[in-house]
Amino acid sequence: MSDETLTGSTAPPAAATTTRYARKAVFASSLGYAMDGFDLLILGFALSAISADLGLKPTQAGSLATITLIGAVVGGIAFGVLSDRIGRVRVLTYSVIFFAVFTGLTAISSGYWEIAIFRFLAGVGIGGEFGIGMTLAAEAWPAAKRARATSLVGLGWQAGVLLAALVSAPVLTAWGWRGLFLLGAFPAIVAIVFRARLHEPEQFTLHRESQAGKPKVPLKLLVADGPTTRATIGVLVLTSVQNFGYFGIMTWLPTYLATQFGYSLTKSGLWTAVTVVGMGVGILAFGELADRIGRRKTFWLFQAGAAVSVLGYSQLSTPWALMAGGAIMGAFANGMIGGYGALMAELYPTAIRATAQNVLFNLGRAVGGFAPIVVALVAGSYGFGFAIGVLSVIYVVDMVAMVFIPDRRAERLA
Repeated sequence: MSDETLTGSTAPPAAATTTRYARKAVFASSLGYAMDGFDLLILGFALSAISADLGLKPTQAGSLATITLIGAVVGGIAFGVLSDRIGRVRVLTYSVIFFAVFTGLTAISSGYWEIAIFRFLAGVGIGGEFGIGMTLAAEAWPAAKRARATSLVGLGWQAGVLLAALVSAPVLTAWGWRGLFLLGAFPAIVAIVFRARLHEPEQFTLHRESQAGKPKVPLKLLVADGPTTRATIGVLVLTSVQNFGYFGIMTWLPTYLATQFGYSLTKSGLWTAVTVVGMGVGILAFGELADRIGRRKTFWLFQAGAAVSVLGYSQLSTPWALMAGGAIMGAFANGMIGGYGALMAELYPTAIRATAQNVLFNLGRAVGGFAPIVVALVAGSYGFGFAIGVLSVIYVVDMVAMVFIPDRRAERLA
């Protein structure tokens, strides 16, 4: 990675046509990521019911999200390497089926260790979705619109989260938390249908042919030289902050609204849904801006907005202020999610692109997995409002890390 690369491309992005295959690739990737979002948020809504049914302590309940995300690290590495060896579409399908099966099996849990094991295994499947989907979208979409493509994949997560926010309360009321997790088994059917209609991207196919068989996955490319190593560390900081902030906020937001303001489960779900809609708007805005003004400037803008809006949200107390503030906080705090796909796709070559995406994002997920426990511990001493407000500090760290990451907007993928 040269000094010229570190400064980024100064040439404006060239116009390009979006093919039918590119649109199908983005849709399939978005769908897979939506299933992940649905799975992880229903856990947040079901925590109270699970705790009451299985007799879990608050720290045990909070650890279920952590355990799921640790599983995602294992799956991220395994499925990422497989994707770079045997294909993006094929392994994306495998990962969806894997997590769908174990999400469904979560419904038969009878104690803490049993549900912890199922959540870990579901996490292994979840770990494959982000990196493979983002890689598939980045390789299929025109370079000039790459951030918009990966942002659409990120929007899939919000669609899944929004669905979870809207259906969790009625499903919990009608069938309990076990019925909610049984819904997670259905994505396996969807995955099989879409796998049959999508071929591998040309970028990967050409690379595989040049390797005369299954491509090797040289992990050393993540730290190939000094600039690459600094960029890798910087991306790891970004993904850690992203996930810590997201899971710290979203896992406990329904509980925060219920305990602090007396919101019912249905009302908490509605207010959470508004926050998720704000996230979706932020994701679309991020993709548009990142393709127009560059990755670094757009990340800095959203990181600063996240720091201010998260702190501001913790000070709100009226229903309409919480609704509007949640949408603004969501737009900035999670608007960046799609940008990581384009950023990492441009930093690493085809030989290791999906592995890099999965390893770095899921290591960040592992760090973020401790957020529910940290928030629970801080909230126990100072209250949920204070605990959420403290999260604003991490976005300042994010802004510093961005200095070490090259801006390679719209460059041709290696």
